[in-house]
Amino acid sequence: MTFQIALTGINAASTELNTISNNIANNATTGFKRSRAEFADVYATSASSSSSSTVGQGVRVANIRQEHTQGDMLFTERNLDLAVEGLGMFRLDDDGTALYTRSGNFGLDQDGYLVNTQGNRLQGYSVDSNAEIVPIVTDLQIDYTDLQPNRSTNVELIANLDSKAQAPVITDDLGNQTLVPFDVNDSSTYNFSTSTLVYDSLGSAEVANVYFQKGTDTSWNAYTFVGDQEVSDAGGVQLNFDESGMLTNIDGGSTTFESNQYTPASGGAAAMTLSFNFGDITQFDDAFGVNRISQDGFSAGRLEDFDVDSTGIIFGRFSNGQAKTMGQVTLSNFANESGLRQVGTTSWTETFTSGEPATGAPGSASLGKLQSGALEGSNVDITQELVSMIGAQRSFQANAQVISTGDTLTQTVINIRR
Repeated sequence: MTFQIALTGINAASTELNTISNNIANNATTGFKRSRAEFADVYATSASSSSSSTVGQGVRVANIRQEHTQGDMLFTERNLDLAVEGLGMFRLDDDGTALYTRSGNFGLDQDGYLVNTQGNRLQGYSVDSNAEIVPIVTDLQIDYTDLQPNRSTNVELIANLDSKAQAPVITDDLGNQTLVPFDVNDSSTYNFSTSTLVYDSLGSAEVANVYFQKGTDTSWNAYTFVGDQEVSDAGGVQLNFDESGMLTNIDGGSTTFESNQYTPASGGAAAMTLSFNFGDITQFDDAFGVNRISQDGFSAGRLEDFDVDSTGIIFGRFSNGQAKTMGQVTLSNFANESGLRQVGTTSWTETFTSGEPATGAPGSASLGKLQSGALEGSNVDITQELVSMIGAQRSFQANAQVISTGDTLTQTVINIRR
């Protein structure tokens, strides 16, 4: 009996040493979670025996438990290196089998899918044709298609027209003054001007110019051109201000006016009109200045780079300065992470013990957020493992000593017969 009991102790110590060795070997493995051996005694009695006089039968390995604690953040500055700050695991597709991991060193395959080092595809939410997130889990893919141009339809101008400016006038021989006729080629016929780029249906850019000519103390004339085409009515539009310097109306209507239809200079583009919003133009006793001029069009663009924010949104950045949502990385959490079945390559699969995954966007519910440009290191503490190894070694030696002592006792019994 002594030999069998001591042998179970040696086997248990060997299992613990193997577990510690595996932890130490993976101390630099991204997303690795350390394990610890858990033991239980072996104890058996018959129904008629007395438990007070029964000796146990040794020890057994009850469980190899993995500790899913947070590892250290290792910053890499690579946009497809992702780390989870808090609860949750990445979901991967392995030929139809769902795998879960904390190792976030992802890359792209030849088809633009986000994959790990084993080629398993990272999964998350897709987007629809309007680049809106669709909460259906699928394989995430980077779309390299050129971004379609967007035709300009609205121009917004926020500026101040200097109330001290003098109207450009002509004085006749009798001393009568009349407003100088506007001439786009003669800067003396207007007071101020500003411009912005607008885009046609093909994404070609043209310069839209707005010229301001002082009329009276409370009115200005605005002339709008796209390229060399005047898109406002002949004589421009009249901007009327109140005594506080705020714009009240344009030509007696609202503070927005529609341009005349014009044909873009680039061949093949559709005819277009522009809506000019001057509602935030003021006339104060201050120098002329443009605070903002913006429009809603842009040219075609090619994908230049992309990044992932803390909520898992994948943003593609294009050569035309635009950005487009391409998907969202999701995270999955389990009621019992220790119940997951390890399948190697720092990946796990769902089991009955783990419970079903709760999948959602990073930062929602109990799920943690993502850190792009970082990886989660192993949670192995080398010092702790070395101390545990000493304890396991002592246990192995002690059980070996029990076998040696048992052998000595057995030999003594054999020698009695001599």
